Amino acid sequence: MSNKDVNVNLNRADGPEDAVCQALLLDNQICFPLYVCAREIVNAYTPYLSKIDLTYTQYVTMMVIWEEKTVVTRHLKERLFLDSGTLTPVLKKLEEKGLIIRQRSKEDARDLVVTITEKGEALKWEATKVPEQLAGCLAGVEHAEDLKKLLDEMMLLFHERRAEGSR
Repeated sequence: MSNKDVNVNLNRADGPEDAVCQALLLDNQICFPLYVCAREIVNAYTPYLSKIDLTYTQYVTMMVIWEEKTVVTRHLKERLFLDSGTLTPVLKKLEEKGLIIRQRSKEDARDLVVTITEKGEALKWEATKVPEQLAGCLAGVEHAEDLKKLLDEMMLLFHERRAEGSR
């Protein structure tokens, strides 16, 4: 019996118990392919990011900081879908590398303001090579643009749900 035959047999529901089992089949999950793709894409970034001494999380954080120059950590958390326990060590490491400066806001002491340094700005030019180097990662994916639109829709939905949850 081949793997294909096994999948066909497993995907057949004969009764309520089989329907429950269907819900637990890995091949029937939407989250698992997303998880695998996310891990593989992040792994593909690793050799290129190591050349500029950044992890993937540091890289996406710097992308927002390159874009905005000065940003409040609250905004970074929202934009990157990160919690304080993840973002704080990332920012601390970026500050140790001399890429950013963190300081309390003069308007609201609860807010931590992150500002890019000259060294951080200089790294931006090295980092511009990364997307080009990664272009091959999705080569051969026929509907990459459609996938991007769908993922953007999902992120918007998640952002709206987070905003509703904080009210």
